[in-house]
Amino acid sequence: MAPNISKRHYLRWLPDRIPNEDNTSTIVTTSGGNRFVDLRIFKNPSNGVVFKGGKLFAPLSQLEWGFAGTSSSSLKPGTNGALVTHSKWNHWIDSRTPNAESVQDEGIMQPLPNGDTLETGSMINPATGRKTAYEEKWSDVALQSTGRKDGKVGCVVLQLHNDAEKARGMVVRVGQVCQGIMRVGEKLTVEQWVWSEEESKSTWARRVRMGDLWMPCGLAMEPAKLVMGGKVAFGDYEWEVVELTEA
Repeated sequence: MAPNISKRHYLRWLPDRIPNEDNTSTIVTTSGGNRFVDLRIFKNPSNGVVFKGGKLFAPLSQLEWGFAGTSSSSLKPGTNGALVTHSKWNHWIDSRTPNAESVQDEGIMQPLPNGDTLETGSMINPATGRKTAYEEKWSDVALQSTGRKDGKVGCVVLQLHNDAEKARGMVVRVGQVCQGIMRVGEKLTVEQWVWSEEESKSTWARRVRMGDLWMPCGLAMEPAKLVMGGKVAFGDYEWEVVELTEA
């Protein structure tokens, strides 16, 4: 599949009403190789720290959920016999548990007339601890070339895997959005960067940072300095370039 950025409009736990808006800012960057980073950040945190000037620097308590891994989709018969798209997200890093692979995350994806997508399924509601039916509405975000004269859209994936130190990390940059999540034991860090185009200048701006670990998001914004399969030392760990494409 082609790299994409998706934005969630709402999450509804059935049989609740559809909320007027999402209480989180939820963005997913997915590479052509189906590697993804999904960050869900509370919009109105209880401690008074809010998005200011498009930026949020806050404690990890403001992270509703963050995870990364690989996704897959297939056609399967629905309840009425018609084929539906069944998608599955295999968690490799998860902010809620060090045992990310134990998380079950799958749903049915239904295209809507306006181009959005309705996801339905069931998962654990963190407010109740019970498995509950849900629906989420998603839309794709138009990709930008981040100032490139040739208009091409870049995609970069950097990955950290060090089982000896219980360290895992993934950075997925698609076009104008770069985000990452890193876990070392019980320590967690997430970052989100967005390309900003203004009259005076165009540049990358860090929109969100939570946690104290260092991630190579900056390297993902400079793909000319990277090579596919290359290793980059950043902080205390070595990351691998597992995807490096443009289209």
